[in-house]
Amino acid sequence: MPNTPEALAQANYQVRLEWGEGGLARLAPAHVVIVVQTLGLTARVLAAAENGEALPVEEDAADRLALAAEATGAHVVVAGIRNAAAVAAHVLDVQRSRGDRTSIAVIAVGDADAGGPRFAVEDLLGAGAVVAALGDLGIDHASPDAAVAGEGFRALRGAVRHLLTASGTGRLRADAGERDLVLAAAARDAASVVPVLKSGVFTAV
Repeated sequence: MPNTPEALAQANYQVRLEWGEGGLARLAPAHVVIVVQTLGLTARVLAAAENGEALPVEEDAADRLALAAEATGAHVVVAGIRNAAAVAAHVLDVQRSRGDRTSIAVIAVGDADAGGPRFAVEDLLGAGAVVAALGDLGIDHASPDAAVAGEGFRALRGAVRHLLTASGTGRLRADAGERDLVLAAAARDAASVVPVLKSGVFTAV
């Protein structure tokens, strides 16, 4: 099987999934980019959005990834387990307003590491929650990568709270006194806000 950029772009699918800024570059351009960092960017931006606050981007890998996505001309939103259903409904509204099928790239950020992004189970679950929620609304033409994440979340959704608290990042957060942040991130569809990035600022819609 040839390992070409075309083979990795997932361009034949409406819903795509990749990891990190490199993954964003590998995928075919999408109308909507959904950035997921369950216990990092997503938790921080959602907390601000639920308090009615706008939040400027910061100088870290997840924020830079979101900016890179915005630079492609995509509509950029931030999602996780906590607001997956709201994000899926928002994407459906975007598709209806466009009057055409809308391509969606779900980008799991992972954790920053000296060797590059580290796989983070909480981001796979967050991305899977979004893919599953999109499928529930009929946006289900998913790449194999996205389909595995979505069905994995469906199979494990009853154990999400345990998986997040037991994950490496979850344990680090708890050790830093942020166990409540982890528990909040595991609360499926507890938030109805959808943070959107516009001109370097995350604002809820």
